[in-house]
Amino acid sequence: MELVPAAHGPVIEEVDMGADSFAPTVVRATVVQASTVFYDTPATLDKAERLLAEAAGYGAQLVVFPEAFVGGYPRGTNFGVTMASRTAKGKEDFRKYHASAIDVPGPEVDRLAAMAGKYKVYLVMGVIERDGYTLYCTVLFFDSQGCYLGKHRKLVPTAMERIIWGFGDGSTTPIFETPIGKLGAVICWENRMPLLRTAMYAKGIQIYCAPTADSSKIWQASMTHIALEGGCFVLSANQFCRRKDYPPPPEYVFSSTEEDLTPDSVVCAGGSVIISPSGTVLAGPNYDEEALISADLDLGEIAREKFGFDVVGHYSRPEVLSLIVRDHPTRPVTFTSTSEKTDGPP
Repeated sequence: MELVPAAHGPVIEEVDMGADSFAPTVVRATVVQASTVFYDTPATLDKAERLLAEAAGYGAQLVVFPEAFVGGYPRGTNFGVTMASRTAKGKEDFRKYHASAIDVPGPEVDRLAAMAGKYKVYLVMGVIERDGYTLYCTVLFFDSQGCYLGKHRKLVPTAMERIIWGFGDGSTTPIFETPIGKLGAVICWENRMPLLRTAMYAKGIQIYCAPTADSSKIWQASMTHIALEGGCFVLSANQFCRRKDYPPPPEYVFSSTEEDLTPDSVVCAGGSVIISPSGTVLAGPNYDEEALISADLDLGEIAREKFGFDVVGHYSRPEVLSLIVRDHPTRPVTFTSTSEKTDGPP
């Protein structure tokens, strides 16, 4: 699918914050609002590259894609699950969804890295990660030289997401220090978790990426609050999807609402947005169509805002309130012999 065009090109919302020779670093950032090609990961990667090329053509140095862009967000379906029961169709739906997910590392990760290097951008990409037979909602990070930096796995899937996605742990909550700023990501309703936000602030996040599947108007309030609370830029990317962006019934069914939908019905209205540390909306929200939403981020604004409020600095009271983050990997099975060399029985 192509990016929805305006009269003479793609939809671009942008703000030029201005600069002079003494200004701090200014970063051109773009959030992508577009739909997955559901059940077709190669086509989704092709679409991602087209969008990345367009964003780079407009000068983007950082490009952020929505939650689950590669692999897909299975909006509206229930995978045939009721209490203590799974249908045969639901099991087959999961098999197809599992097949659309990607291994990390793997060939799709290599291709995304190559894209980032080709277009010389920092890339933040929402994917469905396959680890054996468990899936994770994950964000991958790439630098502008084409190197894979690392990942964040969603700590707590929301509601029905828990029947298809596993839970991340504290080992994948990274912040990456880059020439364009300190990057990190928190996914969808994880952003409502104040302790996770505090951990990200303590790591010094400057460009806070918030890939999401939430297109509600109240989501904007959360994004504004985080920008103010953390003294950081917030970049929220969501998909814009119509019913026709998913397979038709009976292959794919929107539970309880299918009969009310037409192919052009909007099933996710986007709402992607970029917000400054002062709470100013720099670009978006867009609820109308697929779009590239861009703004220039003046990193000097972070210091200007933290002069008044630094939640993990001069506005903290660690002798009263403190946080411990367990950031080591947790594994269900550990084999004590894996690091030992044995020659078998004597």
